[in-house]
Amino acid sequence: MCEYTAKDYKKGQPRWCPGCGDHFFLASLHKAMAEIGKAPWENAVISGIGCSSRLPYYMNTYAMQTIHGRAAAISTGAKVANPNLTVWQISGDGDGLAIGGNHFIHAVRRNIDLNMILLNNRIYGLTKGQYSPTSPRGFVSKSSPYGTVEDPFHPAELCFGARGRFFARAVATDAPGTVEILKAAMAHKGASVCEILQNCVIFNNGTHDSVAKKEDRSKNAIYLKHGEPMFFGENNEYGLMQEGFGLKVVKLGENGITEKDILIHDAHCMDNTLQLKLALMEGPDFPIALGVIRDVEAPTYDDAVHEQIEEVSAKKKYHNFEELLMTNDTWEVK
Repeated sequence: MCEYTAKDYKKGQPRWCPGCGDHFFLASLHKAMAEIGKAPWENAVISGIGCSSRLPYYMNTYAMQTIHGRAAAISTGAKVANPNLTVWQISGDGDGLAIGGNHFIHAVRRNIDLNMILLNNRIYGLTKGQYSPTSPRGFVSKSSPYGTVEDPFHPAELCFGARGRFFARAVATDAPGTVEILKAAMAHKGASVCEILQNCVIFNNGTHDSVAKKEDRSKNAIYLKHGEPMFFGENNEYGLMQEGFGLKVVKLGENGITEKDILIHDAHCMDNTLQLKLALMEGPDFPIALGVIRDVEAPTYDDAVHEQIEEVSAKKKYHNFEELLMTNDTWEVK
């Protein structure tokens, strides 16, 4: 087996603003692909329109920037036509959840074997600073000068509502965490949704500041790993417990709380109730959940399509178009 390095997947000079979160994610994607070990020509990177959707230009793989909001549709066609391709779908929060929201939920619902990456900076960057579907209520922007009067989408909630089988989250500035969830997404058979929290230094600077820096993540985020207790804090002094139908943060040693009282993360549980509660946690009362939050197996759309074609074809007299053409008299025109 040939060994690859991140350099084997690089192409061109990225044209993003200095400090843009896209730079961080691109480097992590290159590294993840190298560690996965699939040849560049075994990968396809497909995007829509937006700052993050320029990413295919910087990939030494099959790559295609398509039209606004349609990355999921094009990715579906690529995967069904060539099941051997590993397809990485790249979208921003505007491209993926506004004009592309319908395609997003149906790709997830169908469970097509795609790695669906949502780069979430809570703003329209390419069109110069309008609020997006993930911008918080009250957010002031060029298209909401007095603050938005609507609640945002939570990408996790959309994914779970569409019966998503895989959801993970990472911070763009956390390269090891990003690489880890990208590799997990690749290993998952089916639609894998990865939300990447990233910054827009021009129009929404500091939007994820609570977890952008390593020293802040220890107290404001929790890294979830399947089968491990849910601890967080600088010294893992805090944990999560169930309280009624909800969650609560506890401190070890207080009120008799011990490690045995802390919840164990189960990413493989088919019932997504607790996983969704984890995915929706927000500060300041709760840590932001990072890592693989949900990872369950289910039949995939692309496998089912090919199985159906083979089953139906086996019952037919003619198995392909060429055989059909040759059924009756033929002639050659010279």
